[in-house]
Amino acid sequence: MGNRDYDIVLFGATGFVGKLTAEYLAGHLPDGVRLALAGRNRAKVEQIRDALPGGTDWPVLVADSSDAGSLRSLAESARVVISTVGPYAKYGLPLVEACATAGTDYVDLTGEVLFVRESIDRFQDLANSTGARIVHSCGFDSVPSDLGAFVLSEKVHADGAGDLGDTTLYMAMKGGFSGGTIASAMTQLDEIRADKDKRRIATDKFALSPARGDEPSGEWRDSAAVRYASDIGAWTGPFVMATYNTRIVRRSNALLQHSYGSSFRYREVQRTGRGLRGRAAAYAMAGGLGLGFGAMSVPLLRPVVERVLPSPGDGPSEKSRDAGFFRATLRTTTSTGASYQSVVAAQGDPGYKATAVMLGESALSLAVSREECPLPDGLNGGVLTPATALGNVLVERLRAQDFTIDAKAVH
Repeated sequence: MGNRDYDIVLFGATGFVGKLTAEYLAGHLPDGVRLALAGRNRAKVEQIRDALPGGTDWPVLVADSSDAGSLRSLAESARVVISTVGPYAKYGLPLVEACATAGTDYVDLTGEVLFVRESIDRFQDLANSTGARIVHSCGFDSVPSDLGAFVLSEKVHADGAGDLGDTTLYMAMKGGFSGGTIASAMTQLDEIRADKDKRRIATDKFALSPARGDEPSGEWRDSAAVRYASDIGAWTGPFVMATYNTRIVRRSNALLQHSYGSSFRYREVQRTGRGLRGRAAAYAMAGGLGLGFGAMSVPLLRPVVERVLPSPGDGPSEKSRDAGFFRATLRTTTSTGASYQSVVAAQGDPGYKATAVMLGESALSLAVSREECPLPDGLNGGVLTPATALGNVLVERLRAQDFTIDAKAVH
C-alpha cells in the first residue's frame, strides 16, 4: 500500500465522535503521516477541518455510504480508513467491502454484534486474501475489555501461573451517551425483534467466534443480576456493554487458538459501590436499563424515547467529557489457583473523549507500525479484533497517552 495517496482517511468527520477524533488527530498526528477527512457534504467537512489547529492543509474527500463508487475511490486512496459512520448495520458494510477488496486496513467503533457477524460472514475470506485488516470495535467498545484480557493472559503466562480461568471485568465509569449510540441501539433492537435468526445470533454468547463448534462448554450466560462481589468488596449490577464486549473477547481468544486457556470463562459487570448505597445503586441500574431497553423495543413508545434522548450528532458537553473516566479491572483465578488482575483506565468520558484517543491510536498503530502489529497464526488479514490485530503496539501507544494498562498477581 506504499503508493496510496493518504496514510489515514477519517470517514464521518462531521459526526459527533468523528469531530472528536479529528480534533485528537490534529494534536497527535506524527510528522509525515498524511491524513484526509471525508464525508457526504464537502462544505461541512471543510468547516470541521478549518476549525482544527493545523488542519487547513488536510485534503477533503467526498464519499457517501450509498455510493459504492465513492467508497471504492476512498478505500483505494488510503492505507487505513477510520469509520465513525453509524449505525453500522445501516451504513457500514459497503465501506468494509470496499476496504476488504482494496486491501485497505480499517478501524471503527461499532458495538453492533449483528453488523460484525455479517462483516465476518461476508468479508473474512476476502480480507484475508487481500491482506486487509478489518478491525472493529476500537473505542470503548471494546478496547478496554479486549486489551485487559490480552495483557492479563500475557502476564499469567509469563509468570508460569497456568492459564486464565474464571475472569470477571468490573467496570467503574462516569460518562454520557450520544444520539449516535442511541440510534445504533435502536437499529439493532428493531432487527432482533423482526428476525428470529438475528435474535438467535444476538443472544448467542459465542456469536462472533470463528468456529462455533470449537468453543468450550460452561461459559457464563449473560445476566442482569445484582450481585455482591466478595473479591472486590463491592456490589455490582449489569454493565450495558457487556453483551457485546464479551463476544469480542471470546473472538480474540478463539483467533488466538484459545490461548487464554481451556477453562477461560468471561463476564462483565459494573461496580456500583459498597454497603447499602452500592446495593441500591446496583438495583437502580438494573431497573433503569431494563426500562430503557424495554421502552426502545416498543414501537408506540419509540417517539417518546427519541424526544427524551439525544439526537444523532448530539452528545455530552466538553465539560462533561473532561469530567468522565473509566476503570476496567479484570480479576481471574488461574488454572494453578493463583489470583491475578489487570487494569485498563483513563480520564475522559469513556464513549467520547477516551474513545477518540483509542480510535485515533488504533489507526496510527496500523499507519505507523503495521509491520510490528500482530496477526493470528495462519492469517494474512481478515476481520480481527483490537487484541489480535494491534496487541502490544496499541497498548504502548495508549500508555504514551496516559492510559493505565497493566497486569499483576494479587493476594
